[in-house]
Amino acid sequence: MAIDKSGANLTGLTAVNVILKFTGKGLLFTIRQIKYLNNILEQDHRFIKRITGPTLGFKAFQSTAATIAGIEVAHMIRKKQFAAQGIAAFRQFAALAA
Repeated sequence: MAIDKSGANLTGLTAVNVILKFTGKGLLFTIRQIKYLNNILEQDHRFIKRITGPTLGFKAFQSTAATIAGIEVAHMIRKKQFAAQGIAAFRQFAALAA
């Protein structure tokens, strides 16, 4: 599991590993600390904040998850992270949404 350099996160995951080791249930976490991980994640999700910021908020978790997933897919298509194969961005989005 990759986490930032926060001491609280490391302490919490270490405590979870101790509990898992004593109970024998589940796999232990391998902890990797990356100094600027949170900055990388925040930078990548800046476009979601820009789009969802002016809204009045979401009422249900399901609608929130669907909306954010759609925004992320549209952004990935715009960044050409899907194989386009000569298809227009709208048609590719519609094909993925179907």
